[in-house]
Amino acid sequence: MPSPVSSAAHTAAPAQLALPQHTPLVAAIRDGLVESVHYGSAVALSAVGSVAATAGDPMAPFYPRSALKPFQAVAMVRAGLELPADLLALAAASHSGAAEHRDGALRILELQGLAPTDLENSTDLPYGTAEREDWLRNGGSASQITQNCSGKHAAMAATCVINGWPVQGYLEPSHPLQQLVRQTVSELTGEEPAAVSTDGCGTPLFALTLRGMARGFGRIARAAALDDGSPEAAVGLAMQQHPVMVAGEGRDVTGLMRLLPGAVAKDGFEGVQLVGLADGSAVAVKISDGGDRARMPATVHLLAALGVDTDPLAGIATAPVLGGGHPVGQLLATDFLNTNQSTPDNEAL
Repeated sequence: MPSPVSSAAHTAAPAQLALPQHTPLVAAIRDGLVESVHYGSAVALSAVGSVAATAGDPMAPFYPRSALKPFQAVAMVRAGLELPADLLALAAASHSGAAEHRDGALRILELQGLAPTDLENSTDLPYGTAEREDWLRNGGSASQITQNCSGKHAAMAATCVINGWPVQGYLEPSHPLQQLVRQTVSELTGEEPAAVSTDGCGTPLFALTLRGMARGFGRIARAAALDDGSPEAAVGLAMQQHPVMVAGEGRDVTGLMRLLPGAVAKDGFEGVQLVGLADGSAVAVKISDGGDRARMPATVHLLAALGVDTDPLAGIATAPVLGGGHPVGQLLATDFLNTNQSTPDNEAL
């Protein structure tokens, strides 16, 4: 029997490829008719770490992509990295490539006598639309500094200098830095990676569950609320104090942290969103088709399930569906939550 997933690539899909049991999370409504549906999975954890609500398959391992960056930043602070708060926020960022982001990455390098040639991330144009257009208009081209992970990579190179580790090869999984990152990720999430790959920027990437990722974000946000002097608190406070460095103007993650005091939020490619709250509760979302537009409607719906007043988030909780340039519908979260945690499936959580 043919695999449910086929590919035009030279490498065929595995014959027994396991597909997560996602569920409808967000629908695009055009004049009262459901035009398209984004499937996915989600989990909400209470302040004590218990599962408050789920949807889909929250225990299926997935690659969190850039949502791992706050954990990577915690590992670097544990290794002695000391940065001003705005630059530490940039170390946990998927930035838009504005001047403050580019200059911030250069500042991190200069603090340790490094240069852009020491970076090992991939090259790219600025991630933000306006930032990319402005960069191209002024004759810019793809570079490592404009790539959205340059703050993290500058911080990784700096951490190597501080510890006397080789800068060259800092992305190798066997490098002391990446070994520390893996250990830190496992500690914060309470999980060992189900698989290991390579992220788009070249960094080692770990497969984890939504529950594990939510647990880690809850810990960072709680540490920030306590201001307990820990590396987790340092990273969480930096992100809260400088949300524009974590993403950029007009980005929903920056908007959420501005509108929801005490929150630590980070997105990731392929439809990933994490939010930790001051009391230690947290939510995690994975959109199955990687659709970026569906992240925030599902996330706000989850936050409401935790009792968060989401009225201030109304502007990022949906998006208009346009017809002829005018709104004719909306992008809306479905009623996807399962709050009955007594079923056998949820007991396994």
